[in-house]
Amino acid sequence: MEFSSITETLKTIRSKKISVEELSNIFIKRIKDSKNLNAFIYFNEEDIIEQSRKIDKLSNNLSLKGIPLAIKDLFCTKNMPTTAGSKILSNFHPTYESFVTQKLIDQGSVFVGKANCDEFAMGSSTTTSFFGNTINPVSPKGKQLVPGGSSGGSAAAVAAKLCLGATGTDTGGSIRQPASFCGVVGIKPTYGLCSRWGIVAFASSLDQAGIFANSIEDASILMKEVAGYDSNDSTSAKIRIPDYYKNLNQDVAGKIIGVPKEYTLPGISDEINNVWEEAIKLFEKGGAKIKKISLPRTKYALPAYYIIAPAEASSNLARYDGVKYGFRSNENNSLDEMYELTRSEGFGKEVKRRILIGTYVLSAGYYDAYYLKAQKVRKLIADDFTLAFKDCDFIMTPTTPSQAFQIGEKEEDPIKMYLNDIFTVPASLAGIPGISIPFGKSKEKLPLGIQLLSKHFDEQTILNAGLYLEKNNE
Repeated sequence: MEFSSITETLKTIRSKKISVEELSNIFIKRIKDSKNLNAFIYFNEEDIIEQSRKIDKLSNNLSLKGIPLAIKDLFCTKNMPTTAGSKILSNFHPTYESFVTQKLIDQGSVFVGKANCDEFAMGSSTTTSFFGNTINPVSPKGKQLVPGGSSGGSAAAVAAKLCLGATGTDTGGSIRQPASFCGVVGIKPTYGLCSRWGIVAFASSLDQAGIFANSIEDASILMKEVAGYDSNDSTSAKIRIPDYYKNLNQDVAGKIIGVPKEYTLPGISDEINNVWEEAIKLFEKGGAKIKKISLPRTKYALPAYYIIAPAEASSNLARYDGVKYGFRSNENNSLDEMYELTRSEGFGKEVKRRILIGTYVLSAGYYDAYYLKAQKVRKLIADDFTLAFKDCDFIMTPTTPSQAFQIGEKEEDPIKMYLNDIFTVPASLAGIPGISIPFGKSKEKLPLGIQLLSKHFDEQTILNAGLYLEKNNE
């Protein structure tokens, strides 16, 4: 059996055709055979077997009993190190479990390891990790393509069938973009639907936990388990969580789909636009109505994001000073020198770049000119979406402006790298849910993705529409 679907695997476990330990051994072998992908920062065979034996004794009613999952190394895990892909946290062992991972443990899932990610989730390629680059499993022979970022290890692990699902975080596209590059499903829920408690912070008003899976059905099962109110997170939403899997319905007849004109940009490859056109035609075939809409402030999303996110990062990362935990420089003669050298040696180039930008835009003379203005623009971008959803049920766009590119290709020019997030950042600023569904291939036979966006807390609509695309995509 291939073991690539959560629903099928659960049936096999519940019918006692395979034990959790036997299943785990299959995935351990897959991970060991795919070490060259560098999808995991932490992988411990004995630890997986120990988890499996405990889970084998648990009730068969658990919704994720024995399901192997990869956990992005930004989620605190009590029995595994949590590094955020950084040297500064390379020796950090949390004393508690994050809210999301605890929920997954409670439902009987097996954590097969901590997935590689861009350092502190800052990147679009999983090439800024202290633990080396992750390679996209869809890379053609002789090439090494990026898996996207920052949750590249999670997306690569799911695409390579090293697990049946994975957690990720999305601040400006860090789930949707790697999902598109690796050809898997990736969903960023509404801001506040999944607790941020126990997730290493990048930009607190944007960070959101989400998941990767091989199909919409699997994604909807995992979504139900990771969502929920948490009193430890002041931004957590107190709402009833629907059963996304049971409510799945691929009927799109009569649905009005918004297609924003601002996402047709110069320089975007014809392949991306063609795939978008094909998805539009497919929805029309199912009885949906296409409505051209405008999101006029889209062009300001990227500049606003790259002021707000670094500003919050510079504040959040101030805690890493070598005093209480994490890496500490030995070459110092004073407290000030220890702070300076610890941060200088402990942080990578991209993280330092964003801390400097963030500190600059928050400084006394520039706060009003940059940070305050960016927050006002953010509100206008959110208003664009609110207005658009009065005329349509959901919005459809490409996920990324290109297919997966070669490792090292855009590293010398940060602006080129930042442009990878051009289609995903607006939804992050607005806090609305977004999903990337594999749809179509490039000339090089590499996966491309379609992004669906809906109103706050309306994940069901985009899961249903995604199911239609998935089932009718030839």
